[in-house]
Amino acid sequence: MQDWPEGTQRFVFDTIDSTMAEARRQAPAIAGAAWFLSHEQTAGTGRRGRAWDSQHGNFAGSLLIRPDTTPDQMALRSFVAALALYDTLVALTGRDDAFTLKWPNDVLLRGGKLAGILLETLNEGHGNPALIIGIGVNLANMPAAAKLEEGSTAPKSLAQDMGVKVTPEAFLDTLAPRFAHWETQLRTYGFAPIRTAWLAKAANIGNVITARMAQTSLTGTFKTVDETGALILQAADGQHVITAADISF
Repeated sequence: MQDWPEGTQRFVFDTIDSTMAEARRQAPAIAGAAWFLSHEQTAGTGRRGRAWDSQHGNFAGSLLIRPDTTPDQMALRSFVAALALYDTLVALTGRDDAFTLKWPNDVLLRGGKLAGILLETLNEGHGNPALIIGIGVNLANMPAAAKLEEGSTAPKSLAQDMGVKVTPEAFLDTLAPRFAHWETQLRTYGFAPIRTAWLAKAANIGNVITARMAQTSLTGTFKTVDETGALILQAADGQHVITAADISF
C-alpha cells in the first residue's frame, strides 16, 4: 500500500450489514477520511433504497470524507468516483477500450453494468456534513437475472466477462489513490477538468436514451453533461436539463 492516501484510515470486515452503515456509525470518531471494505454485506443498498446484491468476491466499499463545500459540490463526487473507478479498472486490466461511464453513477463493461456508486450526506449537527460514497463492483460474480429490476442494465463481471481475477483488497489498494488524485483535481481546479475527463469516457453521447424520473420519462438525444453535472437531453419538445434520473439506452 505504498500509494495509500496519507491520513486516510482503512477498515476491513469479513461480514457486515453494509459499509455505508458502518461509515455512519464510525463517523463521529473520524475527523478525516476513511475507507470501509467488507467481503460480505447482509443489507447492502443502492440508489433510492434498492437492495444491492453483494456477493462474496465482489467489491463492497464506502469512503467517508469531509469536503468543506456546498451540497451541489458534494454531488460532483459521483464523477470523481466514476473516474477513479475507470482508472482503477484500466490499471488492473490494461484495457481502456472496455469501460465507459454511464450518467449519473455507473461504470459499464462493454455496455453491461459492472459498478455502481451511491452518495449519502451525513449531517452530524455541526459544521459541514460528511459525505459517504458507496461503491459496488462485480469483481467475481454478478446478480442473478431474477434479482434485476425490469429495464435495468444487464450486469457484467470482471472475472466472468474478462477473465481478470482481482481481490477486493487489491482493488481497494488501486482505487484509493486514484480517488485521492481526482478529488485533489476537483478541489484545486473545480469541476471543469473532471467534466472534460468524464465526457471523454461517457457512454452513448449523441445517441437516443430514455431518462426515467419519479413521475415521468423523456426520450431524446444525450447531448452532454453541463457545468453543474446535469444531463442535457434534446427531446422532440426541446432541450431538458435533468438532475436525477435512471437512464436506459
